[in-house]
Amino acid sequence: MDKPLKDGPQGTGRKNGAGFAARYLPILDWGRSYSRDTLANDLTAAVIVTIMLIPQSLAYALLAGLPPEAGLYASIAPLVAYAVFGTSRALAVGPVAVVSLMTAAAVGGLDLASPAEYAAAAAVLALLSGVFLVAMGALRLGFVANFLSHPVISGFITASGIIIAASQLKHILGIPAGGHNLYEILLSLFENMGAVNWITLAIGASATVFLFWVRRGLKPALSKLGVKPRLADILTKAGPVAAVAVTTLIAWGFGLPNAGVAVVGEVPQGLPPLALPAFDFGLWSELAGAAVLISIIGFVESVSVAQTLAAKRRQRIVPDQELIGLGAANVASSVTGGYPVTGGFARSVVNFDAGAETPAAGAYTAVGIALATFALTPLLFFLPKATLAATIIVAVLSLVDFSVLKRSYGYSKADFAAVAATVLITLGFGVEIGVSSGVALSIALFLLKTSRPHIAEVGLVPGTEHFRNILRHEVETDPKIVTLRVDESLYFANARFLEDYIYERVTKDKAIEHVILMCSAVNEIDGSALESLEAINDRLNRMGVTLHLSEVKGPVMDRLKRSHFLDDLTGSVFLSQYRAVKTLSKLAADRIV
Repeated sequence: MDKPLKDGPQGTGRKNGAGFAARYLPILDWGRSYSRDTLANDLTAAVIVTIMLIPQSLAYALLAGLPPEAGLYASIAPLVAYAVFGTSRALAVGPVAVVSLMTAAAVGGLDLASPAEYAAAAAVLALLSGVFLVAMGALRLGFVANFLSHPVISGFITASGIIIAASQLKHILGIPAGGHNLYEILLSLFENMGAVNWITLAIGASATVFLFWVRRGLKPALSKLGVKPRLADILTKAGPVAAVAVTTLIAWGFGLPNAGVAVVGEVPQGLPPLALPAFDFGLWSELAGAAVLISIIGFVESVSVAQTLAAKRRQRIVPDQELIGLGAANVASSVTGGYPVTGGFARSVVNFDAGAETPAAGAYTAVGIALATFALTPLLFFLPKATLAATIIVAVLSLVDFSVLKRSYGYSKADFAAVAATVLITLGFGVEIGVSSGVALSIALFLLKTSRPHIAEVGLVPGTEHFRNILRHEVETDPKIVTLRVDESLYFANARFLEDYIYERVTKDKAIEHVILMCSAVNEIDGSALESLEAINDRLNRMGVTLHLSEVKGPVMDRLKRSHFLDDLTGSVFLSQYRAVKTLSKLAADRIV
């Protein structure tokens, strides 16, 4: 007779299988409770985001150096893939400015012969990024993104926003220009300033002014006219669509392409073709580094937005599953003619404010974009590129935030140095070097901070059992006992610093008989630090000083028990600092008597 299926973590039956599926397919979780009200809210959000995404996707494809249809293609299958695998109820996935700029920097440096090869390389970049993200998610390596500090990310995004806006001025002015950093772009613009197309400038400048007004002034103006808030919000988000429609009609009606105004041209009609990116080991190896950087930057940006929006509704996301969701979106983009995608800040906030309750809103948005590829693409032939450039400029300037420099300067000079360096390096040398420098600076600052940990000499607060820094509080101390509280885990980078600190403190005070290391803030002691503790114990012993430990955490104590350090320790390990001082003070008093 067959044994019944087991439940619980050790079983292999259906409940475990269902749990495994729900872990990697969040759609099975929220899909069970999907209702008509949820459907209505998701559809409303999808309509608003679709209106916003159509001109954005066209513009960001232009920023990435790709034909406009690539932006539409990157806004269909990726959204469906994220709806299946993602955990955020409000994150809107698709092309974003920073990733588009990084795509242009990565693929543009390959010296490819044709637009088709360029598009194929962008698809490979999306595939590599997707595979990397999925692998990180499967291995639960979401913590890797923590090596990029928030100030450094803010500095990188601010600098990228400036570069992106500057790079679009050539389309506003109607002149040829290029460059991978701010200096090259500005120099190229200056050298070609004599070739400005004044009609293009009029269109681009007018569209930019209009879009800025739409973003800041249209909704208040509509509210004063008595328009309902939801309708006013939809009309505001439709501002870029209005700019696209009006300038396209003007370009068509006045035959502006004949006057040198650059237009989008023919856009293929219909859904993107399904095709696997070609395997070319040389191309893949050249793009691998850029794919890793794009993946990490995209994940950090997405998970920050997703966590913020989830907290507002008391929901939660699973960062490791977010890696899988974003990875699946990028893989889907790669096989449908797109390029790397991630969660966009502005679109996600709009999606959230519009009432999206589940990732299905993204899938409905994909349907809207798919319909647009059938119905709208023939109408885009006369769309001026200057209008798309204006859309990008207005969108990315909201990313520029120099206040982070002021905030970091007032709070931490080290963070300020990291932010300032990231901004300057990105502006001066381009996005890839900028983000690589940001990663290096984040890690270097961490190592610098933890390699010289704060060590406080503590004493007993009168009338209590609490110990505090002798430089900050009125405390009681015993001249024969020195207690040092180490406010950092002990590892290879700071072990020698601790040795030198203790030796210097003991050698200048001959009255010391006991040294207590208060380990309440020590979460780990690695092998190098253990060797340093052994050396400290031995050297203090030869100096006639006893070494003790207090308030050692359980996991740290478990590891120490697996070594011979505790057997060789000249002193004791005390459960509390108060007991240590009272015991050792009593011993000192008994010795005097």
